Amino acid sequence: MTQQAPSTKHGAAPAAGQDAPAVRRDVPATGRFLGLDLARCLAVFGMYVAHVGPDPAEGGPSGVLAELTHGRSMALFALLGGVTLVIIGGRTTPKTGRSGRQAAAKVVIRAVILLVLGTALTRTGTPVDVVLAYYGVFFLLALPLIRLRARTLALIAIVWALVGPQLSYLLRDILDDFTSGGGPLVHMGGGKLVDLLFTGNYPALTYMPFLLAGMALGRLDLASKAVHARVAALGGALAALAYGGSWLAFHLFPGRMDALEAPSAWWSDVDGDPSDEAAWLLTAAPHGEATLSIFAGTGTSLLVVAASLAAVDRLRRLAVPLLAVGSMSLTAYVAHIVVLLPLGTDDLPVWPPHIMLGFMLAVTVPAFLWSRCFRRGPLEYLVNTATKASRYVR
Repeated sequence: MTQQAPSTKHGAAPAAGQDAPAVRRDVPATGRFLGLDLARCLAVFGMYVAHVGPDPAEGGPSGVLAELTHGRSMALFALLGGVTLVIIGGRTTPKTGRSGRQAAAKVVIRAVILLVLGTALTRTGTPVDVVLAYYGVFFLLALPLIRLRARTLALIAIVWALVGPQLSYLLRDILDDFTSGGGPLVHMGGGKLVDLLFTGNYPALTYMPFLLAGMALGRLDLASKAVHARVAALGGALAALAYGGSWLAFHLFPGRMDALEAPSAWWSDVDGDPSDEAAWLLTAAPHGEATLSIFAGTGTSLLVVAASLAAVDRLRRLAVPLLAVGSMSLTAYVAHIVVLLPLGTDDLPVWPPHIMLGFMLAVTVPAFLWSRCFRRGPLEYLVNTATKASRYVR
């Protein structure tokens, strides 16, 4: 979620007797990659659009905007979470020894906080499918991989994306029967664990590739304009391959799309259970939990990150309020769930665009004012305080 400022190893403080490295002009003086904060802000706003925005079926500019954000914002959040993980663990050079163990402790503490907070918000009965508990599981599963190189992480992400959805399709009915059976393990909390790993709204089995792709991205030189261009090209290629491949598959086998009763299943955030029909494995739509949908979500997320990194270089002053939202994205995300609680447990509201814009403005102004006085958002401050316990790890 929220990215901590890396210790200067972008960077790093020179060892005794060494000359200090020259300061690069394209590296923010604060030690943060501000473009990542802009991308986080866009992810937050994307979830606002999905949760309180207009119905995509209405069409028009607002409907298209709503369609573009549904599901893709979650993929962007997960990818950025992967970047955060490698920053904690040592972005360009993984931490080892005591500092490495302390970094691992920080990840574990963050994961536990996300698990507890996400579970608590879910139990309020909110109509929002809360992602925080899933992120906590993602962090724990990724911890053993935190020292791997970018290419290795990218390769694992690709293999996971190729295998995970097919395995999910084969296991889902079995695991659904397990959790609905109400056995002893279910009553002891095992059912919740099965949801987080396999059968929930954002199970690790099919969503981990986003986080792994973000970890690979975080290993790159994100201050380099050449890297920005390569990331954008890769993102565009992945998105074109995924959406084009899904479109082609459905047109070569038209009966598969008819079985889904969703003519836009090759790209649109359509309703349906990925386990109902094998044809779901051909979709590139968000929430599709298919290989092509993972490639598509990763591609669009990389495009947003590349554009955000490039935009901040030119529009930093204009983007300051948005950067404030991105720097406290956990607070902004939780806040909108809390605001929606009085609506009860029914379906999310479908409101006109001006209500959606009001939500965005209502978080941007306080975030900007808060950032003038404090370095971190309220929840980010609490998380940072909790992770200080890692200093006692030897």
